[in-house]
Amino acid sequence: MSTAELFQLNGKVAVIIGGARDLGLDMAQALGEAGSNLVITSRTLASAEKAIGHLKATCPGDILALALDVCDHGQVIATAETVRSWKGQTDILVNNAGGGLGLVPTNLFERKPEDIRQLIDTNLVGTLFCCQAFGKIMAVQGHGSIINIASIAGMVGRDRQMYEQNQMHEQPIDYAAAKAGVIGMTQDLAGFLSPLGVRVNAISPGGFERGQPEGFVKAYSARTPMGRMGKDGVDLKGAALFLASSASDYVTGVNLAVDGGFTIWH
Repeated sequence: MSTAELFQLNGKVAVIIGGARDLGLDMAQALGEAGSNLVITSRTLASAEKAIGHLKATCPGDILALALDVCDHGQVIATAETVRSWKGQTDILVNNAGGGLGLVPTNLFERKPEDIRQLIDTNLVGTLFCCQAFGKIMAVQGHGSIINIASIAGMVGRDRQMYEQNQMHEQPIDYAAAKAGVIGMTQDLAGFLSPLGVRVNAISPGGFERGQPEGFVKAYSARTPMGRMGKDGVDLKGAALFLASSASDYVTGVNLAVDGGFTIWH
């Protein structure tokens, strides 16, 4: 097999949970341009369908939009069955649902207990639900690749001064707890599923520049060996394609930090 062929996904079915925008949309585009059929989920069907309009320009395969609340176990199971009925297989699962969810306040001493539960349910429990439902299908098939999107928040503690100095909401402690859980889950799930032919890996992105105050961008970049924040549309695509494709057929249980080196200085 040639090097180019290792990265091809022709005829594969890739499910991108939370694939309607930002990093999820970037990863969907990378897999779709490599030839994969795509399933894009979002909390609302309208959001998922909007993403399809963006993807069709460069992705030759079929694309299906679905609404999904990953915290609803029944919905997750139904979605997995819908995908299997659609194409008869699921080859790639990217678990990207989550994030901070816009829940404020973020300071631990002011944090609402219901917000803590919602964030952890979405980022960790929902990811586990998806791994359970789609992983079972992959195990029966005897092949598959699961990519869980974690975060460097689950790897290192965070200096909150750069947030405070730029009048920004800080990263919630519960977010770090959830993403650390995703990393641990990935490693143990790899041990469970790899003997059944299913690889499980994680990607931990660093900070990506999305209109934050100039002072924050400068402070974050100064603490990053590569001297900048991540760029949407560029910096996560290669990592996702590598872990989804045959180029990584001997890789499982890995947490790949895509952070410009942020974690090696902290």
